[in-house]
Amino acid sequence: MVRTTARTETRELTHFVGGKHLPGTSGTYGDVYRPDTGEIQALVPLASRAETEAAITVAAEAQREWAEWNPQRRARVLLRFLDLAEREKDTLARLLSSEHGKTIPDAHGDLQRGLEVVEFAAGIPHLLKGEFTDNAGTGIDVHSLRSPLGVIAGITPFNFPAMIPLWQAAPALACGNAFVLKPSERDPSVPLRLAELFLEAGLPPGVFNVVNGAREAVDTLLEDPRVAALGFVGSTPIAAHIYATAAAHGKRAQCFGGAKNHMIVMPDADLDQAVDALIGAGYGSAGERCMAISVAVPVGEETADALVARLKERIGALRIGRSDDPEADFGPLVGRDAVDRVRSYVDLGVEEGAELVVDGRDFVLPGHEEGFFTGACLFDRVTPAMRIYQEEIFGPVVCVVRAADYEEALRLPTEHPYGNGVAVFTRDGDTARDFTRRVGVGMVGVNVPIPVPVAYHTFGGWKRSGFGDLNQHGLDAVRFCTRTKTVTSRWPSGLREGASFTLPTMG
Repeated sequence: MVRTTARTETRELTHFVGGKHLPGTSGTYGDVYRPDTGEIQALVPLASRAETEAAITVAAEAQREWAEWNPQRRARVLLRFLDLAEREKDTLARLLSSEHGKTIPDAHGDLQRGLEVVEFAAGIPHLLKGEFTDNAGTGIDVHSLRSPLGVIAGITPFNFPAMIPLWQAAPALACGNAFVLKPSERDPSVPLRLAELFLEAGLPPGVFNVVNGAREAVDTLLEDPRVAALGFVGSTPIAAHIYATAAAHGKRAQCFGGAKNHMIVMPDADLDQAVDALIGAGYGSAGERCMAISVAVPVGEETADALVARLKERIGALRIGRSDDPEADFGPLVGRDAVDRVRSYVDLGVEEGAELVVDGRDFVLPGHEEGFFTGACLFDRVTPAMRIYQEEIFGPVVCVVRAADYEEALRLPTEHPYGNGVAVFTRDGDTARDFTRRVGVGMVGVNVPIPVPVAYHTFGGWKRSGFGDLNQHGLDAVRFCTRTKTVTSRWPSGLREGASFTLPTMG
């Protein structure tokens, strides 16, 4: 909910610009809820164009000095940040959990996967080394340099309020850029705390800034010519819009959208392992993950019957509870609108003729009737023509699409509009190798349900899941955050060759 005046009895958050907390001046605020109870716990200011432009000005000024720091010195700031974040990880995880609704162990995972990219970026002295060719032509040497872009912006989603800001910011900072983060207004407290920790670690004021906001802030980042590049993670329609708008304004853009991740279960798979994997990947974090498995594809009727029977039994034993409940398998969704969205899709699936094996729409946690809870749902006999198969639900809903054979199972994720992640569960090496080579999806797991690559590889989907030719983290992040300058040099030898009017060659 957006309001035009703050309420004095509710805690007000701030922006973080130039190393300082700044109160909002736009007069517009968003509500930050506690998903466990449905109560408003804070108000977040939504920045105006003027406030966002002021943050860009600060970042552009600070970047010039930061770019002159040698890579080793910049890396030391990242290493000190890692130490500070490690000391505070329990507090950060609880803070994240209280605004998002994911369980505290899951919040720890959110933070850890972000810190792993900071660890990777701390190797920037090696990662920034250019190329050199001695005597490419007679007396001519060629070498390349990687230079920072200037100011990079990040627009990050609610579902990973620590991981994705760190995925975007750490490589940008390590490469000598300043960074302006526009986090989700649903759970902004962890990004604000990360900014404080970067400052404490020795990052110069103004190099990392947090501007809370909505569309006006995003439009300003897209349109301001001082922002050289921009990263986004969110829904596909917005990712497509931001990518096109950024390109129209001459910016680099790295935009990632929705997903419909499949898990293929072959007849020879270890079914117990497959069910364990599917339960965790489908219902963990209440399904609010872009890498959640939302489609199970058992091959053959016998495999399908056994899989559905075991899933139904396991779902009945799931514990749904408060985000701080140490026994909870998953907690609430992030907002009332998310609950309504999930329930509407389950209603739609029933209307479309899918078999609702487990119905979690009416789940209520006793004592938390106003919390944003919904139970786990399981559909069987879903067909590719159904909207619940085609569209991202982003909740604890798994659809079972039965495949007659391996080739049909392979076609489903390959032909789906989204192409983020996919997994195959099998004991056969030939099947696994064939699947990984032929499937048309960006990230593939073999007996791994959520194939999020480690920090020194790259993360990115295909088709409607990713826009842009460079992925997140890994070497792609260094390429995205720098521009290459190639130098061809020759030192006078005392001999003049005269003017040449032909294209130079190195033959």
